Amino acid sequence: MSTGLSHDLRNLPSDEVEKVAVQRFTAESQETVEDIVVREFPLTIMLNGTELVTLLCSPANLKYLAIGFLFSEGLLKGRDDLKRVTVDERKGVVRVETKTDVMADSEAVFKRLITPGCGRGASFYSAADTGLEKIVRPLTVTGTEILELMKTFQHHSLLYRETHGVHSAALCNTRKILIFTEDIGRHNAIDKIFGECLDKGIPTDDGIILSSGRMSSEIVIKVARRKVPVLVSKSAPTNTAVKLADELGLTLIGFVRGTRMNVYTHAERVTVSRLELKS
Repeated sequence: MSTGLSHDLRNLPSDEVEKVAVQRFTAESQETVEDIVVREFPLTIMLNGTELVTLLCSPANLKYLAIGFLFSEGLLKGRDDLKRVTVDERKGVVRVETKTDVMADSEAVFKRLITPGCGRGASFYSAADTGLEKIVRPLTVTGTEILELMKTFQHHSLLYRETHGVHSAALCNTRKILIFTEDIGRHNAIDKIFGECLDKGIPTDDGIILSSGRMSSEIVIKVARRKVPVLVSKSAPTNTAVKLADELGLTLIGFVRGTRMNVYTHAERVTVSRLELKS
């Protein structure tokens, strides 16, 4: 067998990738080569002894994913709600215990499987439906800073460059990336960031979230729940995401590619008197 393997496996997380044999076709030939693909991992979250949900995810930062997911779903209000978190990586289970019985509300129980491309499936069409307060943080960022952050962000993930099988997300200030995560699911990558912030007591209300994926209403709600004032992606938003971001006071920036970007909502946070755009 010809290896055909150009990937530098030494620098990749061994538990997040797997070698596979593939038939590689070109216009002139066919050969058997080795390639690498990202692993898909089922993670079950147990909340106060009750099986809540199984997420399909990348097998890294499982504690942060569980905490972040519970916060995004409104089942955790903050770090003080947590009593104990235990991770069983072999069985793929995270057990979360809270100081109060958050399962008392039957509407909170939604045991199901969530695929990496989807959120829980709840849809909100107005800010009033979300129950979230409007973001009023007067953060400002220059266009050049956004472009430079995205340029750094896009070169940050070796796993993506070698497999093209994961989404990335990052928490930044206006100068640099503070937390970087990746997962086969774009929702999971965001939840991992917020789970780490919640666990470590890292503030987010003066930060910027970068994402590699499409900005849906669920992504907007996750970000707004942590009162992050700016959400940036190299991809596109949905119409409902734009509407919610506008109502929630969130600056939504998409299609950040090369020297261009689209600011969909609350452009007052972006200084555009003169963008010193670099090619």
